[in-house]
Amino acid sequence: MSTHQNWVEKDKKQLHPVYHPKSHIDPLVVDHGEGVWLYTTDGQKILDGMAGLWNVNAGYGREELAQAAFDQMKKMAFTSNFAGMTNLPSIELADKLAGFAYEGLNTTFFASGGSEANDSAFKTARYYWKRKGKPEKVKVIARKGSYHGVTMYATFATGLEKYHTMFGPAVPGFLHIPAPNPYRYDGDIKPGETIGQAAARALEEAILREGPETVGAFIAEPVMGVGGVIVPPDDYFPLVRQICDKYEVLLVADEVITGFGRTGEWFALKHWGIQPDILSFAKAITSGYAQLGGIQISDEIRETIETASEGEAWMHGYTYSGHAMACAVGLKNLELMEKDNYPARARDLGKRLLEGLKTLEEFPFVGNVRGKGLVCGVEIVSNKETRAADPATAMKIFKAAQKHGLRSRPLGATLAFAPPLVINEEEVDEIVKRLGAAMDSISA
Repeated sequence: MSTHQNWVEKDKKQLHPVYHPKSHIDPLVVDHGEGVWLYTTDGQKILDGMAGLWNVNAGYGREELAQAAFDQMKKMAFTSNFAGMTNLPSIELADKLAGFAYEGLNTTFFASGGSEANDSAFKTARYYWKRKGKPEKVKVIARKGSYHGVTMYATFATGLEKYHTMFGPAVPGFLHIPAPNPYRYDGDIKPGETIGQAAARALEEAILREGPETVGAFIAEPVMGVGGVIVPPDDYFPLVRQICDKYEVLLVADEVITGFGRTGEWFALKHWGIQPDILSFAKAITSGYAQLGGIQISDEIRETIETASEGEAWMHGYTYSGHAMACAVGLKNLELMEKDNYPARARDLGKRLLEGLKTLEEFPFVGNVRGKGLVCGVEIVSNKETRAADPATAMKIFKAAQKHGLRSRPLGATLAFAPPLVINEEEVDEIVKRLGAAMDSISA
């Protein structure tokens, strides 16, 4: 048995996320990474067009981040960050993040990842409304096709049924409305309405249908990731902000994928000039070099927590909240991202990638190419006129691209691309070249 096959056999003792045996017959066994490249135990060199899982913005093999982790672990890897104790890296990172995303968000709570971050957001929303004397405001509105994580709350906030099927009954209080998908909006559109207006109206109608006194929060990814890289129309989020304000509904921005430069801004809602009440972040805060996530809350929510009686304390937290080593890596990662101006890189190289991918629209099965910054999607259809989604062909292209040394992610009928932000022009062009070769092989 080859060394590679030996690793594959040993791996069978591990249960992987979102697992089914058919999806794990011949896994990539990655030995090491460098820049945007992955090297496997069977000798493949693969351009990682997904930056791990949307998160390795700084690229693989960054010694500065490894050194930051090592230095902090030598001093102290971990201590409790529960009330009554703190540590220097978590203090420094919280201070760095104060006002970094949006001026009105100056308080950070640290978790270990995006699912924990969104659960923290939901619990904080409930806490806030109870403190405000409105305990009935517990419902959360999300969008169809959205992805918010896999803890129980986050699972049923997620608008993808396949994540619900085997874990029901559903957690009550979550409902879903149409997403602002310019290519295939599945809600109703009134005469003269834009898709952005129609999708925002769907939010207002849901609030009124449920009763504003029962709706506590609306959660949205600025650019939907797992749902197929959906970039909303420019009129959508400003209208959403107005509606949330009108009915006293907290706006929760799930920037787990889009945060820290991915879309060409440090945080994606900045594209539309609005800010949320709660911001969820994770992934790129450490570029995947350590497990870290969290939420930022508005000054008004912070004041509500600060003025509570002891009997109404914010009783929430995780063992690894404010993990010293993870926060030290986050600080160093932010330093690298600021020095190399990652948002500008994402903006410029994202334009190059999007333009390159659009040249593939000549293929009969490429229905739509879209993106914002360095997150792009290529939707595969069986008929360009009817726009009938074709996930089977998308999977074939995904597998063919991997044989050509390119890793993407098949999301239904959409192939997603979100490479490390350290990618260069030649490597961007290589994504297009290898995907085109894969599509040629499918056409043949």
